[in-house]
Amino acid sequence: MRDIGHFIAGRRTAGSGDRAGDVFNPATGDVDARVALATSADVDAAVAAARDAFSSWAETSPLRRARVLFRFRDLLESHRDALAAMITREHGKVLDDARGEVTRGIEIVEFACGIPSLLTGRHSDNVGGGIDNWNLRQPLGIVAGVTPFNFPVMVPLWMAPLALACGNSFVLKPSDRDPSASLLLADLLQQAGLPDGVFNVLQGDRSAVEALVAHPDVSALSFVGSTPVAQSLHEACARHGKRVQALGGAKNHLVVMPDADLAQAVDALVGAAFGSAGERCMAISVAVAVGDVGDRLVAALAERTRTLKVGDGTTPGVEMGPLVTAAHRDRVEGFVAQGVAEGATLVVDGRGLGVPGRPGGFFTGGTLLDRVDPAHRIYREEIFGPVLCVVRVPDLAAAVRLINTHPFSNGAACFTADGGVARSFSRTVQVGMVGINVPIPVPMAWHSFGGWKRSLFGDHHAYGEEAIRFYTRYKSIMQRWPDGPGAGEGPQFTMPVTN
Repeated sequence: MRDIGHFIAGRRTAGSGDRAGDVFNPATGDVDARVALATSADVDAAVAAARDAFSSWAETSPLRRARVLFRFRDLLESHRDALAAMITREHGKVLDDARGEVTRGIEIVEFACGIPSLLTGRHSDNVGGGIDNWNLRQPLGIVAGVTPFNFPVMVPLWMAPLALACGNSFVLKPSDRDPSASLLLADLLQQAGLPDGVFNVLQGDRSAVEALVAHPDVSALSFVGSTPVAQSLHEACARHGKRVQALGGAKNHLVVMPDADLAQAVDALVGAAFGSAGERCMAISVAVAVGDVGDRLVAALAERTRTLKVGDGTTPGVEMGPLVTAAHRDRVEGFVAQGVAEGATLVVDGRGLGVPGRPGGFFTGGTLLDRVDPAHRIYREEIFGPVLCVVRVPDLAAAVRLINTHPFSNGAACFTADGGVARSFSRTVQVGMVGINVPIPVPMAWHSFGGWKRSLFGDHHAYGEEAIRFYTRYKSIMQRWPDGPGAGEGPQFTMPVTN
């Protein structure tokens, strides 16, 4: 039995308490490790380490900070397979998908390596009276990241590299369901030359998050998770005067127009709905069939869903692994039962799936439901599992209306061969990320990730230029020298103006 602890002030530690949680291998159902759950004393220790390390790290030049990240990027590359194996072992996603997660995280690190140019300001010479005006961006101090179970490497890499590049110190609170990768990230940052205390890891549950939010030395918090928790953290951080970006839930739609390439649309839907067992905030959970494409689309989806290869994510050829816990599997299958009870047509039923050799695994198969009504609970709420709902609408306007009236507005896609339809959809749909013949439009590292409405609480999206703004404070400086023009004119009792 492995014991998973914290990483504070440059070393691994078991922590000060005796509370711990089970970490499962979802493919077998066995308890694989025990993870420490942080006490208030552990939180204080991590924040104190970050506070002690902050000043010297903030004064380190952006170029030197970038060099640490360059070395960290190389170490991530050489440990890609080790990180992927940890993800599959504790989350359950297939190995190729786990490797892809690590790769997307590395892309954020590569963007953060450009911090010397990303932190440049603007200078205005002689704005009046011998005064020069310029601006700069300075780090906030100690920032915390609370990350979800579904991307235990990628989402921490959305946050920490950019926060560190901007000169902040960082406290990561990863999910207690798959915590091992967070410690390897800490080890690699230390090997890259990051000073002790600049990056810390606190394992824990809700109490650790609440302690970070309430701690007076924590200046900001980044979060990715469910909408109820995102909203709660947004409100709590506001009460404590902290900056916050809280990314919440999603109900992503993919619109299939009658002129779409049906084979491409089906492949896109199957991969986007069932990849990672639907445990992605950008998973497509609603297929919107426009006009007369519905019957053809459902028939093709049903055939492909029935042939999904479900099993242990370490097995070659497997397309979909287990759900992360037995409780989550039961919740997902409960959604399916309620959808049928509410009147949806059950086309493919993935419940009760057995995987040979893995009788205790947390498996469920892909489920396809047709003629789902927007009033159904399975349409209104985020399921976060391999369940694809088909909603039929008469035209594009109805499809856009359907998406725009949903409270979750993370992402949406449209498959069409018509440029006019593509342009209209892109401009009128009310979501943060749009794909045209791209099912999962996750932006590249130099853009930014985030939704609208109840999919994002706060003013800033994740990573990219938005993260630079989030992790720094803007400062304007006006300067005049004593012997320069306009100096020594005596007291000025009117609003200064430039002439």
